[in-house]
Amino acid sequence: MLTTRTAIALYVGAVLGPGVLFIPAVAAREAGPASVLAWAALLALSVPLAATFAALGTRQPEAGGTAAYVRRAFGRRAGATTGWWFLGGVMIGAPAVALVGGFYVAELLDAGRGAAVAAAVAMIAIVLAANAASLHTTARLQLGLAAVLGALLLVAVVTALPHGQADNWTPFAPNGWLAIGGAASVLMFSFVGWEAGSHLAGELKDPARQLPRAIGAAVAIVIVLYLGLAAATIGVGTTSDVPLADLMGAGLGEAGRTLTALLAVLLTMGTMNTYVAAATRLAGALAEERNAPSFLVTPKHALAAMAAISGTLLLGLAVELMDVDALLRATSALFVAVYVTATAAGSKLLEGAGRAAARVAFVAVLVVFAFSGAYILLPLAFIVVASVARRFVRASVATPV
Repeated sequence: MLTTRTAIALYVGAVLGPGVLFIPAVAAREAGPASVLAWAALLALSVPLAATFAALGTRQPEAGGTAAYVRRAFGRRAGATTGWWFLGGVMIGAPAVALVGGFYVAELLDAGRGAAVAAAVAMIAIVLAANAASLHTTARLQLGLAAVLGALLLVAVVTALPHGQADNWTPFAPNGWLAIGGAASVLMFSFVGWEAGSHLAGELKDPARQLPRAIGAAVAIVIVLYLGLAAATIGVGTTSDVPLADLMGAGLGEAGRTLTALLAVLLTMGTMNTYVAAATRLAGALAEERNAPSFLVTPKHALAAMAAISGTLLLGLAVELMDVDALLRATSALFVAVYVTATAAGSKLLEGAGRAAARVAFVAVLVVFAFSGAYILLPLAFIVVASVARRFVRASVATPV
């Protein structure tokens, strides 16, 4: 059984991830200093969102995650579509996250974009090979990396804030107030993880007492770290590809930049390892349910498909046919879509305070989703992909060979 302290650490660790290595600068470019309002809005959203998943874990225990809740509430087709959104988010997000880590490697080596892409290719290759050999990141290691990241963020914020310039806060909304919604949409990439609460409930001795405490403490910690990070990013005025290194460099000099680059590699690979393992299992489950091609049942085939998609996207990034911002926005749109259906499922499955939290979270997430811009078409495209895959697989099974 988990202690409350361990549950807090797991909650914080689930939310903190490689997104903080790059996303603050993306949000700042999108909305300028007004991006802090997007951070504040998403932190407020975190309260009902975390409460919803905690309630689902306590009252509707389900090992299959968000897709399983959607399936229970709205049927197999909706559950399969949600699964495809999650799978698509991992497949598109992995190359983007890897290149973010690559930027920090290139920064450390004082090299260019080519070195960043090469580092990204190496990291993805190692992660895929590790998963093929069934060598997954342990929960203890992932928790340790998250703890180090939390400490690093705190150091970066505390040391960088005194170096902020008041001039960097004006004009406050250079791209207009609606840009705050766009910033919130991409920032959701750094808020994926609250669904971990649905899995923690069964590991606690007294969930009714421990979960609220864990949620409250975790939300408080994330609020302090994220608001501090947002304020420091604007104050220092960094909009580069390595914003966290810039913050550490402002406060601690070159040693801070080096430490950040090394941690960026470990954190990127650890998180990719965890999500690739989850996506491989999900692909197999979709295939077993005849909602995806049958070859995905075999983990190595699923990994080969991910390698092909990652290689194609990295090639596009290398020749600058696309950029990291675009991939991260696409990934955020897919994960926000997952949260839309998951909170809708919570509104149907839960009762009392849990249902109220789910309804608030559903409306808020739907608003964020509406600001995804053209990227809102991607989840809609995946609905078509899921439908075509399901019909093709079932037709091929029904047709005699």
